[in-house]
Amino acid sequence: MSAPGSEVAHTEPVPQLPSAGRLRAAVRRPSNWMELVRFGAVGASGYVVNLGVFAAAVHAGGIDYRIAAVLAFLVAVANNFFWNRHWTFDARDGHAGFQAARFFVVSVGAFLVSLAVLELMVVVADAPEVLAQAVAIVVATPFNFVGNKLWSFRR
Repeated sequence: MSAPGSEVAHTEPVPQLPSAGRLRAAVRRPSNWMELVRFGAVGASGYVVNLGVFAAAVHAGGIDYRIAAVLAFLVAVANNFFWNRHWTFDARDGHAGFQAARFFVVSVGAFLVSLAVLELMVVVADAPEVLAQAVAIVVATPFNFVGNKLWSFRR
């Protein structure tokens, strides 16, 4: 044990964020904006798929909303991977298996964010389950886009 004030600071490398110049250049490229529009369109289709599966599982299947959220996620993530790989990011040159694994990791992270929002809205705010799921997906979407652009389908 060391004396107070004599601890050695352990520094770990801090990840570098894009420079302001790189960020400005990225924002000015029309192709990046079109990519965002395509991601939004794919996300919208995944949103419809997710909510459709969720509503069918909860209302027609009588499944607990948490289990229904997992089922809806799995169906929507398969839909979104296909379309994001082939259309949004045009990443057919990369190895599909590696991209799928990365996409799944990013999607699970975003799903956990959405599941937390869903649980808070249903349990704490007493919101209707389908409405809560709709809001939860919207909250998680930015995490999904950034993770997929910068990691899953990185060029």
